[in-house]
Amino acid sequence: MGVKHRIFYGWWVVTACFFIALCMGGIIFCGFTAFFEPMANEFGWSYAQISLASSLRGLEMGFLAPLLGILVDRWGPRKLIFGGTIIVGLGLMLLSRTTSLSMFYGAFILVGIGISACSATVLMTAVSNWFRRKVGMAIGIMTCGWGLSGLLVPVIVRLIDVFDWRTAIVFLVLGMWVISLPLSLLVRHKPEQYGYLPDGEVSSGTILDKGLTLAQTAEEDIGARQALKSTSFWHITLAFTCQMMMVSAVITHVMPYLSSIGIARATSSLVASAVALLSISGRLGFGWLGDKHDKRRVTAGAFIAMTLGLLCFEYASILGGAWLLVPFLILFGAGYGGGTTIRATLLREYFGKRKFGTILGFTMGIMALGNIIGAPLAGWVFDKWGSYHGIWIAFAGLAIAALIVIVTTPKARLGNQGVLR
Repeated sequence: MGVKHRIFYGWWVVTACFFIALCMGGIIFCGFTAFFEPMANEFGWSYAQISLASSLRGLEMGFLAPLLGILVDRWGPRKLIFGGTIIVGLGLMLLSRTTSLSMFYGAFILVGIGISACSATVLMTAVSNWFRRKVGMAIGIMTCGWGLSGLLVPVIVRLIDVFDWRTAIVFLVLGMWVISLPLSLLVRHKPEQYGYLPDGEVSSGTILDKGLTLAQTAEEDIGARQALKSTSFWHITLAFTCQMMMVSAVITHVMPYLSSIGIARATSSLVASAVALLSISGRLGFGWLGDKHDKRRVTAGAFIAMTLGLLCFEYASILGGAWLLVPFLILFGAGYGGGTTIRATLLREYFGKRKFGTILGFTMGIMALGNIIGAPLAGWVFDKWGSYHGIWIAFAGLAIAALIVIVTTPKARLGNQGVLR
């Protein structure tokens, strides 16, 4: 039996990526909704114009994701995370000095470039390289950082109320640099470079589950070009592109939507925070289920939860029932979090880890189309009709379409030639 260290270093990688995700998620993704109304009030911009900023960020991430996937496979994640954190901060500093719409968009383009190097493509690859049998749980724990990032929303709202939105951004940048830059130095590339194997095994002769040696259970690694030609890749990617469209719309518009149906800003900030927090149950629960059961069916369960949650979100305005926000938070949060975790484990199961970063990068790049479309579409609906009525039902229908796509994904079939379908 191979010798195991008391704490496998892979868990330190998980911990570092967890807190980096918390900072980036809280400030860039969840926190943006808190700046929505103050900016609209100061500049008189429409909701669609402000929403476009999140799409520009997503566009940059989409264009850069395939490149970042290739780079993280070649260079490792540490340099990318460190440099990306600095660039994100510079973009936010520029945002705090915004005086025009073009400057506003320019700042978000810079933020998009930086956040790409700290995005799921890089962080999930960093974690995935260190695990195989426990990859679902490891990625689930790491992505809980994005879930807990919702805790920063009330903090950001409070900073804006006490100071102003510009000063709040400066404080957030300084905090992000103090936390994320040192943590990036803890992230290592692949366990084999340090005498380990995934999950903490340290000897090629280690006996694994069911009496099989490591050599006998070695996973097959599929090249990026071959993966992109497979039907399975496009089923998985299309399904999660639909999910990204829904998530970007809800995360960006949750506070403006709740304000439009008469819910106080302080309360809506708590709801925005709770969306991310309650996604933790899905990140851990669906990650654990994905390690035990057919990942396609587990993903379908996540999409069902999102569908029901979006219906509750819609009818909270139609029926005037704020109580419907409770099942919305539970269902949508769990489904959103679960989908985030299971996406990476699906790709790892189908295509292995050798080119995981590259394959995930291409997936994330295509998924960015959903991010580009979702938030501005919801903003356009509000600008056109003065309410969000109907848009959440439309997104619920999109979740059902994603469910159908994922359950019809061909099973993973790996042989000497890799993916057969």
